[in-house]
Amino acid sequence: MALTNPRQMFSNPAIPFAGTVLGGLVPGEMVVIQGSVPSDADRFQVDLTCGSSTKPRADVAFHFNPRIKKSCIVCNTLQKEAWGRERILHQMPFRAGAAFELVILVQEDQFKVAVNGAHVLDYKHRLELERVDTVLIQGKVSVQVVGVVPPASNPVSPAASLSSLDSEPVMSSSGDLSVPFRMQLDNGLSVGSNIVIKGQTSKKAISFAVNLRESVGSNIALHLNPRLKKGVFVRNSFLSECWGPEETTLKSFPFEAGQYFEMIICCELKFFRVAVNGFHQLDFKHRVQDLSRIRQLEVLGDVSLLEVRKV
Repeated sequence: MALTNPRQMFSNPAIPFAGTVLGGLVPGEMVVIQGSVPSDADRFQVDLTCGSSTKPRADVAFHFNPRIKKSCIVCNTLQKEAWGRERILHQMPFRAGAAFELVILVQEDQFKVAVNGAHVLDYKHRLELERVDTVLIQGKVSVQVVGVVPPASNPVSPAASLSSLDSEPVMSSSGDLSVPFRMQLDNGLSVGSNIVIKGQTSKKAISFAVNLRESVGSNIALHLNPRLKKGVFVRNSFLSECWGPEETTLKSFPFEAGQYFEMIICCELKFFRVAVNGFHQLDFKHRVQDLSRIRQLEVLGDVSLLEVRKV
């Protein structure tokens, strides 16, 4: 699973995990953790700490402890081997047996946390940020990647995804995300529109499709069709009852059966720009010039959805 230009990344770490963040964390950076919660999990924790000493125990600037069976998240700070006041959030964005993406955005006065694209909580700093230089992960959790991502203006980077968390979603995971899925795009698309799709492919997935359709008729302005068995990512349009020329060229195939993914479709002036798991994958030149006519999003095939929204 890929991240855009991480300054540091750990792949498939063994749990418990302790990773030193070279140079420490600075405002604007993100700690991105992509993994899954085992079906029998009761709890796990992610700690941002000041070193990794065990005797005496290193100070913990941010203790993030989802307790799956109790449906709550406990946050705290450890200083001089003494815990401070617990902050308990009675909310559970993690599901046993499901994949997740946890993003911790570092700000000057707080940590901002999102799970699967949805804002979860803010945690005010209780220790000096410049002391934080280690990521610890413990408990019943499987982790595919831990990344430290620097501030970025790339519109298809994880930073762009997180910066849009406070915007109003057209539909989030609280809506009906069953597949086949269809969502109306109010007022159509325009330059600057982004569509975020977060989901997981089936374990025996053959293919799935994402279509941007016109409001009337059968026209499909953008057809994205990852074919997992063949490792081919097909792009096309269906206009005037006819498919156009297929585009399939790609440096690498970004999907795997049974894996979590985040797809971002950015609507530019002359083309759609598509990113998967933080990496830019392709540009597709507009074949429908009047973007306001594109008013429906459709998802079909061997995939389950966690969140879909227009930003």
